[in-house]
This record gives sequence, structure tokens and C-alpha cells, in this order.
Amino acid sequence: MAYLFSTVGCILFGAVYELFSHGVRSCFMICAFAFPLLLGAIPFFLLRKRGKSFPGRAADLIHAGVAALTVGSILQGALEIYGTSNPLTLAHWAVGGALTAAGWLLTFLKQVERE
Repeated sequence: MAYLFSTVGCILFGAVYELFSHGVRSCFMICAFAFPLLLGAIPFFLLRKRGKSFPGRAADLIHAGVAALTVGSILQGALEIYGTSNPLTLAHWAVGGALTAAGWLLTFLKQVERE
């Protein structure tokens, strides 16, 4: 449920932010909701529906990665709407992607270990 609230929160935040951005739009701001939806809500829902769950540490890594990707997308969108850029925003993508990938890898390794 937390990911669904995050998804709705990102949609509302992006809509309000773009409302006051004087017609300037950013794909990063508009699509920020996709990270908690596609990398959080849907995978966790599908696993729960099958009666399974992510191992504890793997879930923590995925949560941290999704949070970093979502915040990075919102930050990138805000910078684009403002009309500037910053090379440090690349860190959000690298760290978020690495954490999410590590969580999925740990999940895969735990499943192989169980079999």
C-alpha cells in the first residue's frame, strides 16, 4: 500500500508543480510516479498474490533504490523546469539503479539457495 500512496503522491506533486511552472513541462516530473508503481507496487503485489515475499534485506535494498530513483526523477524534473542542469543528478540514477539491481539479485540468489 505504501507504494500506491507514493505513486499517487508523485502524480499529485507533479501535477501541482507543473501547474505553477508557467507551461514548462518535464518528462522526469511527469513520469516520476512510474518508479514506485513499476518497481515497487506491481512486483510486491504480484509476489504477495503468489504467497511469497522478498527476503528482508532484498526488500530493503529495493525500497532504497526505488526511493533514490523517484527522488532523482523529481529533482531532475525540477531542474529542467527551472532551466538548468547539474551533473550530480547522475548519482541518483546510478545509486538507485545499483540498489534496486542488488535487491533483485539478492532475491534471485535466495530463491536459488532454497531450491
